[in-house]
Amino acid sequence: MKIQLRGEHLSITDALRDYVEKKIGRLEKYFDTPPVQAVQVTLSVVRDSHNVEVTMPLNGIMVRAEERSPDMYASIDLVAEKLEAQIRKHKTKLNRRFREEGIRTLFQENGAAATVAVEDEIDEGEIVRVKKFAFKPMTPEEAVMQMDLLGHDFFVFANAETEEVNVVYKRNDGNYGLIEPEF
Repeated sequence: MKIQLRGEHLSITDALRDYVEKKIGRLEKYFDTPPVQAVQVTLSVVRDSHNVEVTMPLNGIMVRAEERSPDMYASIDLVAEKLEAQIRKHKTKLNRRFREEGIRTLFQENGAAATVAVEDEIDEGEIVRVKKFAFKPMTPEEAVMQMDLLGHDFFVFANAETEEVNVVYKRNDGNYGLIEPEF
């Protein structure tokens, strides 16, 4: 597995690099073939908080996790655990779906998808960052699963049923909402 390691406000030591490669490399056991794209790992220090962000391509979706703690090694451990739980959850859902719907349906729907996390702060209503991403048509249920895997509060997707751009979002009561355009 290729790992691209980047440090913000800290230099990456050989010990840190080895530890990240060891912890994130353990996740390779969940893949039949290693991911084509490199896993992005960003280590940063802000005040007394050691942050670790990992973005991992997995079968046409992006799995993302972020953790903070007072110790960098603890943050790496926590993010690896979180990623492992997300990957297991995703594989379980795929296996269940495979059993229920059959292999033909699964492979027809499993196209390439790319998602992006936009977490830049917006100051005084200015657009400070523009992100472009490709997305595949999916059902609202798949969009909710993708949103949960990314750990986001909303997800923009092309609805396979209506062929329109929709948004799913997490409600305060723990349920989900779907926004559909009306012209």
